[in-house]
Amino acid sequence: MKNQKFEIAVAQSNIDWTGRKVTGAHWGTIAVKNGNLSVSDGKLTGGKFVIDTASIKILDVSDPATNAQFFGHLASDDFFSIDQYPEADFEITAVNNDHVTGNLTIKGITHPVSFDAHVSIAGDTLTATGKLVVDRTKYGIKFRSGNFFTNLGDTLIYNDFDLNVNITAKAA
Repeated sequence: MKNQKFEIAVAQSNIDWTGRKVTGAHWGTIAVKNGNLSVSDGKLTGGKFVIDTASIKILDVSDPATNAQFFGHLASDDFFSIDQYPEADFEITAVNNDHVTGNLTIKGITHPVSFDAHVSIAGDTLTATGKLVVDRTKYGIKFRSGNFFTNLGDTLIYNDFDLNVNITAKAA
């Protein structure tokens, strides 16, 4: 049995996010700060990565002032409380074939999530992709959620947001 550890190459890894509301969607990126993945006999078995919440970028808002205002709102306590919680993280707890289960921590609150991942290894490089669908209300992000507020009309923001994770890691 061959065990390997891979260190995440942060410059080659990223997370694309999409949040939806009644009137459309917003999207952008957020950076992976560090992490590692464990492999046994060519199969993913574990790992953890840290997300730099302060790195969030909004790509669909081109006006600099509006973009800065939106970033400020995402950084506020209405959303990610970035000053208090500059990091989020994901730790793998189980892998069954290509189905990954783990604990996602946002704003100091941890919940299990699972998703299908595609993992491949070529030489000393591991690449992994997967899409997590996250219910923001489980992490205390309730701003304009229909679960907590009424009569929001077209200002309602859907509870689920998507994280499309693209990881490249190098053998340690």
